[in-house]
Order: sequence, then structure tokens, then C-alpha cells
Amino acid sequence: MAISFFTAYLTAEDDELRWLHVSAGYTLAILVGFRLLWGIIGSRYARFTNFVRGPRAVRRYFHSIVVGHPEHHVGHNPAGALAIVALLGMAILVAASGWATYRQDDQGWIEEAHELAANLMLAILGVHVLGVLTGSWFHHENLIGAMFTGRKPGDPSQSIGRSMWPVAVALLALLMGFWWSQWLSGS
Repeated sequence: MAISFFTAYLTAEDDELRWLHVSAGYTLAILVGFRLLWGIIGSRYARFTNFVRGPRAVRRYFHSIVVGHPEHHVGHNPAGALAIVALLGMAILVAASGWATYRQDDQGWIEEAHELAANLMLAILGVHVLGVLTGSWFHHENLIGAMFTGRKPGDPSQSIGRSMWPVAVALLALLMGFWWSQWLSGS
């Protein structure tokens, strides 16, 4: 998702790369759709019911950091959950407003909304990265590595029983098919 967003963001002003901007935007939309589905049917720690909590949990988590005894979460912590929900919401706004801009003849306010949503998403991404870095420091664990590998220290009873490689391969095949169709259509 990050690669798709940054590709679209960096190619937004270049008319010659509009096809890349649009393709990266559609890729972001596909990945967000997958993440929403995965948040319902995915592995234990990927499900929204496992990590999305209310404001009280977020305050309690921040308080635990301030007092020097940060709560440990094998999955997402409440602050990370807040960032994920915000990023998914912003990605939906960016993709929807981008699609509307791409499909409309009069692009005035829709294009401005698209640009504003993308800039807000960039700001939330910056806060998220800062949170991951500080969380790694407070928890003495590599959260960035865990984001890539899916592995995080914890009790073996808290682990996920089986790998989900077939799902990853299917998603990759879907994305490769989409990009192949984009390449063939010359857009």
C-alpha cells in the first residue's frame, strides 16, 4: 500500500506519468479492499475485532507509555489501530476522489478534495512512522521488521497456527494481472 500511495503521490503532477498515477491509485484501492476483507476474515491479529478499540484503550495505552510500563500487544497496539483505521479511511477517500477526478470532465472541487485527502494521508503516514519508531524504542522490539515479516516476540501460545501463503500468492496474481492489463491497454 505504501509503495502504491507514494508512487501515485510522486507522479501526481506529471501528465506524462498519468497512467502510472492512475494505476498506482487503482492498486491502492485494490489493496485497501483486500485489507478490509482481511480485517474480517483474516488471521487472528489481522481482524479488526482483535485490535480496534475505543478511545479509552488508546488513552490507557498512551498512559502506560508515559508511566514507563508500556502495554505489550502481540498484534497491533491501540495507537497503531487508530493509525490503521485512519490510513484505511484516508486511502478510501483518496482512491474514491481520484476515481471521480479521473472520470469527471469538470474536475474543480473534486480534484481539490483528492489533493487534500492525499496530503492528509501523507501527514497521517508521517505520524504513523513516528509512532512505529517510538513504539519500537519503548517496547524494545523491531516493529518495522514485524510489519514486513509478520513475526513479533511473544508466547508461543499467541502465535498464528499456519501460514497464509496461498492468500498472498492469490493477491499477488490479482495485482500482476491488473498491471498486465494496464500495460496492454497502454494506459
